[in-house]
Amino acid sequence: MSEPERRRRWSHDERLQILRDAFSPGACVAEVARRYDVSTALIYIWRRKLREAGVERAAPELASPGFAEAVIQDGGAVTPTLGPLIVVDLARDRRVSIFASASPALVAAALKALR
Repeated sequence: MSEPERRRRWSHDERLQILRDAFSPGACVAEVARRYDVSTALIYIWRRKLREAGVERAAPELASPGFAEAVIQDGGAVTPTLGPLIVVDLARDRRVSIFASASPALVAAALKALR
C-alpha cells in the first residue's frame, strides 16, 4: 500500500506570488496552477479569502476589478468612425469591441458579463 500524499503548506508570500502570477494581465489561471502544482479552485479560494481580509493592504493589484475613470476633454464630441469606439483587451488574446451604435443597455450587459 502506498503512503498517502502529504498536503503542501504555502506561506502567505508564496500564495501572494501565485495569485499575482495567476491574475496578471494575459495570465491563464489553469496554466499557473499547473506550474505551481496547485488546483485552480484553491487559487480562487485564496483570492476570495484575501479579498475578505482586506486585499487593498496586502496586494492592491489583486483587488476586485473595477472601471477606470473616463474623462472627456472639451471638444470631445464623438465623431462617426468605421471602427470600434471602445476596445477591451482580455486574457488569451481575446477582445471585446464596442461600437458607437451600441445601446447603453447592450454595453452595460456586455461589460457586466465580463466580470
